[in-house]
Amino acid sequence: MEMHATTIFAVQHNGKAAMAGDGQVTLGESVIMKHTARKVRRLFHDKVIAGFAGSVADAFTLFEKFEGKLNEYNGNLERAAVELAQQWRSDNVLRKLEAMLIVMDSETILLVSGTGEVIEPDDGILAIGSGGNYALAAGRALKRHNGDHMEAKEIARHALEIASEICVFTNDHIIVEEL
Repeated sequence: MEMHATTIFAVQHNGKAAMAGDGQVTLGESVIMKHTARKVRRLFHDKVIAGFAGSVADAFTLFEKFEGKLNEYNGNLERAAVELAQQWRSDNVLRKLEAMLIVMDSETILLVSGTGEVIEPDDGILAIGSGGNYALAAGRALKRHNGDHMEAKEIARHALEIASEICVFTNDHIIVEEL
């Protein structure tokens, strides 16, 4: 059985960037194994934030590979993401990894997948994982209708809180990182 399920939400708003992730690790479809996993991390001298959804062991491998690419390309987020996606897609071992990443710096936010996609959203908001669609909808509503009164980290936290009330694979132990 694989451990999986999570929600990661990232937003750029009013010159700030924030990413939030819940702490739940689920074994199969019915057993919560951990409540306090840290799925959002700072990388490359605290200038980049990355969050994962999917298999935990696979995500750690991807974090390590992505950080290596960041170092190789001197913190160039787009180049590191594209190079990781190419390697992930073409390498026989990496291709079997089951995870997705959201990576961001102060200017750019990207979704990176094992099928070779590197996607930058039009609206500065991304979400992945089992509760991703709930967090995405909540985050878009918060940004559009209350954005004048909220910071990026508040939008990220509230979007995850709302997702945790709906998705059984998302809990309310939320880690938020901001740039």
